[in-house]
Amino acid sequence: MITRIDDDLHRRLKLRAAQQDRSLNDLVSSILEDAVADVPMSLRERIARSGMQVFPPEPASPPPTMDEVIESLRGAGSAVREALAADRDYR
Repeated sequence: MITRIDDDLHRRLKLRAAQQDRSLNDLVSSILEDAVADVPMSLRERIARSGMQVFPPEPASPPPTMDEVIESLRGAGSAVREALAADRDYR
């Protein structure tokens, strides 16, 4: 198959293939295969198949509790205290 695409698209495809450590042909073939698949895939499935799925790093420590946040803001003023109190009462 021969096709004409603009230089910018070609550059971006080559970059994506290199980032995924695959050949340009393999990348384009998989993109075309996905485009004509009989069963539509969810966005999550398409992202996973594309090789572009990323996972955020685990936090170094657990997030502070609401009581710890309130304590850390002690003396910050009544507006902050009232907003946190209202949020706490809301839950």
